[in-house]
Amino acid sequence: MTVTASTKKSSGCDKLTLTTFVILLGIALWLQFKTDVAKTNSPKMGRMGKVDPNSYAEPEKVVMQHADLDWEIDFNRKIISGSVTLKFNVLSDDGIEHILLDVSDLKIESVFAKLPAGEIPLTFTVTDPVENVGSKLTVNLPNVTKGVISIVIDYDTVSASALAWLSPEQTSGKKHPYVFSQCQAIHARSILPCQDTPAVKFTYSAVVKHPSALIALMSAIRDEAKSTAGVSRFTQTVPIPSYLMALAVGPLVSRQIGPISKVWSEQEQIEEAAYEFVDTDNFVQKASEICGPYVWKEYNLLVLPKSFPFGGMENPTLTFVTPTIIAKDRSLVDVVAHEIAHSWTGNLVTNKNFEHFWLNEGFTVFVEGKILGRIHGAAYRDFHALHGLTDLADCIKNQLADEPQLTKLVVNLTDLSPDDAFSSVPYMKGSNFLRYIEDLVGGPDVFEPFLKFYLDKFKYQSIETQDFKKTLYDYFNEKGLAALLDPIDWEAWLYGEGMPPVIPKYDTSLVDACREHTNLWADNALDVIKNSKVITGKLSSSQVVEFLGGLLEKENIVELNADKIAFLAETYGLEKTQNAEIRFRYVRLMIRARLRDRMQEILSFANSNFRMKFVRPVYKDLGKWPEVRDEAIANFQRVRNEMMKVCALQVAKDLGLNE
Repeated sequence: MTVTASTKKSSGCDKLTLTTFVILLGIALWLQFKTDVAKTNSPKMGRMGKVDPNSYAEPEKVVMQHADLDWEIDFNRKIISGSVTLKFNVLSDDGIEHILLDVSDLKIESVFAKLPAGEIPLTFTVTDPVENVGSKLTVNLPNVTKGVISIVIDYDTVSASALAWLSPEQTSGKKHPYVFSQCQAIHARSILPCQDTPAVKFTYSAVVKHPSALIALMSAIRDEAKSTAGVSRFTQTVPIPSYLMALAVGPLVSRQIGPISKVWSEQEQIEEAAYEFVDTDNFVQKASEICGPYVWKEYNLLVLPKSFPFGGMENPTLTFVTPTIIAKDRSLVDVVAHEIAHSWTGNLVTNKNFEHFWLNEGFTVFVEGKILGRIHGAAYRDFHALHGLTDLADCIKNQLADEPQLTKLVVNLTDLSPDDAFSSVPYMKGSNFLRYIEDLVGGPDVFEPFLKFYLDKFKYQSIETQDFKKTLYDYFNEKGLAALLDPIDWEAWLYGEGMPPVIPKYDTSLVDACREHTNLWADNALDVIKNSKVITGKLSSSQVVEFLGGLLEKENIVELNADKIAFLAETYGLEKTQNAEIRFRYVRLMIRARLRDRMQEILSFANSNFRMKFVRPVYKDLGKWPEVRDEAIANFQRVRNEMMKVCALQVAKDLGLNE
């Protein structure tokens, strides 16, 4: 009887459970159906335009020629408000009915056509939003035939991904607010409606209103005669792509460091910045010898606060640099050589879209190496290249381990933002390709005249890889040397995954010492290391960076523990160094050794700067350490508002967080 009663009770529960299950299943299926519909209806990037997969613009029909900005910087609301007058050249013989512009988080108030008889209002729509990319602004036009037309757009920024707004507490001086921009790759659309594609180049002028206690700077020549306290005026007469638009407003001071160069920063950093970058003019001169005349009139540097996400940004006339390159011994100023090289490779000759980003960065690293070689010798040029290969190997093995398609030199950005594809591949794989070609044709004496020819031919233009390839063959065919190019496997170099298909024959004399140290520390226990003569050998700061980088690349490191890390630090002065590149690798070795008691020191480094080169690998390493993963995520959430949006999004992705 008891069993029967129990069975009946059980049967009742089974019926209830079954009914509930059916209901819940129905709800789940309905929710899945709605999710699938939402996914189907949600906008996908695809290829947004014919010329550029990441831009709605139609430069094949109409091209932006000039932008005239009238901006007011509102620190209270953290917005830029004002207007832009855009001048276009209509290319189509049939005229056009509308202009498509890229926008992101802009509040468009009004649009007018600027005609000789006056301004007439135009209708417009903002449609086709793509998350973390932007939307399409369609401006409907009256009957417009081939020729020039200007439109005026009144607007406010909303939450511009290009801008970092800093409170006084986030600055060095703690007294005034600060704002700066980072428009590369596709963030100019968040501060002005534009054809936000490197396929289009335009000149610009600007009037910027700001608090009178602050200084405004832009990627343009500041008109000191017409600027007053609180109103700054700028002109850029050399056509630039939208990603080179740049703005900084803050408590800035400057020091003259060369005939055409100043360094700017907050007062607290200005003396050490002036010391660090004293060789800037020498870099400009060497670059001019290699590439041709410098067309930008001024070359200034701005040392930004720690939230700047890159090592440097080649904004014309005003290179932005990270404070992490101030090592107090000039050991990291190679970054300036890189940004100066961009004055030709990238700024003067530009990739047409970011699928061909290697045309910007590969050429720039290649020229950077030449500049450094002229200053420090050929062996150092090759050491610089080999160090780049170490970084490339680390990138392919770690950052891009799950995305091998992004290790190609020419990538496919359909459905992908350039920010998501950013890596050292176009830099290092691209520069190695150019060195390989240089060696094939007979060395610098043969290749450098071609480089000048190439830069002169395409100056002020935007090009694709095929343009470079055709020019290369045309040039050497005319010289009767085209057969020297026959060994090039273009398919493997441009579209092959992984490391370069050929590693040029570099002088390894400077890197051999680094590898000797790397092998000693990786393959031996501490007692052997302490008795080795290898550790008595003197390494430069750059060599220590390479040695530690090589150590991180090792699959196995014998007895990597607290004692070994402590002796490593003692031997190479790692605790005292001001060199952020060394500190970065030292911190990653602490993580590799699972030194739980050093976690605060690790997080302190992660919070000391938000340069993506440093913070992304550190957070990625911490995310793979189960015991500290939650602590790392909690730290990231605390400081993410101090990061620029591009950095915060990428770190969240590295940590596997759903944004």
